[in-house]
Amino acid sequence: MAALAAVEAVPWLPDLQVVDLPLGMVLAESNVVMTRVYFPTTAIVSLLYLAENGASTEIAVVGSEGVVGVSLFMGASSTPSRAVVQSGGRGFSLPAQAMKDELSRGGPVLRILLRYTQALIAQMSQTAVCNRHHSLHQQLCRWLLLSMDRLQGNELVMTQDLISNMLGVRRAGVTKAAQELQESGFIKYTRGHITLLDRAGLEACSCECYAVVKAEYDRLLPFTIGARPV
Repeated sequence: MAALAAVEAVPWLPDLQVVDLPLGMVLAESNVVMTRVYFPTTAIVSLLYLAENGASTEIAVVGSEGVVGVSLFMGASSTPSRAVVQSGGRGFSLPAQAMKDELSRGGPVLRILLRYTQALIAQMSQTAVCNRHHSLHQQLCRWLLLSMDRLQGNELVMTQDLISNMLGVRRAGVTKAAQELQESGFIKYTRGHITLLDRAGLEACSCECYAVVKAEYDRLLPFTIGARPV
């Protein structure tokens, strides 16, 4: 939001509403026309793919660097994925039509949003690679790092059940991987609270997927959290 407001006077800024985004809130449903877009500020949103059997897997995370509703930039009004708040917080909400009107003007705002969309696609692509080729231990490291990057502190409120749903794996596997990370001194996990203790160690245990995604965000969105020192 800060980057969008800085490039030029954006007519729809007065239409923004500050909203609470509690844990579990659904911001966009699969294949349902979106009426509003969301800009998380302190919340984190998961984009989930839903299988016919009801199972879900996270394909990307959105924080203060992004927006929920990129389908509008691409000429559509809905998407096959579901957007659910992963970590509660606050954000801004905007009517979808106001966003469409702004996009029709073109200019710097559209360019920034398209650059973000490209970064998001890169994250989705790398997540697919990671889920197919890397261990659950590495996937958890990647997931934790991407989530922590989108927080203002070093603590994430997240149960192992929720993490297993995000990764599309069994809870027992998440429990074992989390225990190993805690024994290594990288994180502390107690009653749904995950505290990052050693970022460098966690990055070393992660596969290359985290670094690839972060580098793409740094390149395309140097004014966002992607450029935050680690």
